[in-house]
Amino acid sequence: MKSNTLRVVISLALLSASVLSFSACETEKQVDIKQIISMQKTFVGSDTCKKCHLEHYDSWKMTLHSRMLQDTQKNADAIIVELNETEIRKDLAKLGDKLKVPADQIYVPKAEDIKYTIGSQWKQRFLVEKEGKLYISPIQYNAETHRWVNYNEDKWDKRPWIESCGGCHATGVDLEKNTFSEPAVSCEACHGKGSWHIALPKTAVFEKRQTIVNPAKLTSGTGVQICGSCHNRGRSTKSKEAEWAVGYEPGKSLGAYFKSTSFAAGDTKHVYANEFSKGHHQQYIDWVQSKHYNEGVNCTSCHYVHQIGVPPTRSQTKEAGSKQCLSCHDLINNNLAHSIHSFSNCVGCHMPRIASSAESGDLHSHVFVTLLPQDTLNNKDVPNSCQTCHKHKNQDLKELQTAWDALVKLPKPVGKMIESMYSESARQ
Repeated sequence: MKSNTLRVVISLALLSASVLSFSACETEKQVDIKQIISMQKTFVGSDTCKKCHLEHYDSWKMTLHSRMLQDTQKNADAIIVELNETEIRKDLAKLGDKLKVPADQIYVPKAEDIKYTIGSQWKQRFLVEKEGKLYISPIQYNAETHRWVNYNEDKWDKRPWIESCGGCHATGVDLEKNTFSEPAVSCEACHGKGSWHIALPKTAVFEKRQTIVNPAKLTSGTGVQICGSCHNRGRSTKSKEAEWAVGYEPGKSLGAYFKSTSFAAGDTKHVYANEFSKGHHQQYIDWVQSKHYNEGVNCTSCHYVHQIGVPPTRSQTKEAGSKQCLSCHDLINNNLAHSIHSFSNCVGCHMPRIASSAESGDLHSHVFVTLLPQDTLNNKDVPNSCQTCHKHKNQDLKELQTAWDALVKLPKPVGKMIESMYSESARQ
């Protein structure tokens, strides 16, 4: 009796599910796929993406990309420091001859004048509006040292932000219209315009996939160029004014839209004589010189783009510090160079802090090469790994190099040579 009742209940449940399923299919609107994909693609914004990809959206919101450009009109707390003009000018005055405009004449915006903030991890800059265009104000707050410094104080209002930096601070930047679709480096900055994708129903599985870019499914060389379109420095090949990859879209070849800077091309401000980067957001320039590049180890081999939960590391690496290196590189011996105090601290030597974001040496090199004292002796402009360490920062370069040379030489063998069983004497 109980068994028959159970069968009836299950049958009714299945029937109800079938009816509901049929009703859902019956009410789903028919979509003309060809008509949708014949229209021009447009940006839809991350708030639209989150309706279906909430977990990815939430994890992206924990990244620095989501906070690259913040609207202070909507969130006044995006400004991370008090704008005390007296204190700002005191700090600027300390810079002395480094200033191109006297400290008391540099423009200092009030909080209500600021439209957007740029960054917040290492430093923060501020966008103000002038005659309908946004400009980076000539003051910069360095967060870790809690001090104010100058930024293009003699020419800050000569070049609109959208030309110099816009394409890498915001998503959907239109240089001609002087607009952008969304502040921050959002979903569509890496996945491409989403209007086709959201217009297609979930039932159009394969067509829907083809309307959006998934960097993880691109070839490695093409996928990594999405990172390279912003973690780079140079000039647009499509616009004389822009210093970002105008017209570039995820999945395309970056070289057609952008040319990286170099010391050989005369850029001594942002690149060392050995072509290692001096400046921030230049990791791609470093990486293409590395053995990682040759072996196909790219940005996402070490860094995640968005991961559910709070980021475990400051730089969004999959492991903290040298653990990231050791997840691929098995350290077999701790002799020779690896026998010194920096043993197991891979990044200390192989990723020296020689690049600058806010303060000198607050970013790691991404060429993954140890710079020796001899490199500095050969060219005093080039720093070395040893002197980026506090212990050795003031040591004599020649003495440091001599110590290194002695350290990395194997001692001569001592004792009697053991004959091999396969030697000539053994065979006789």
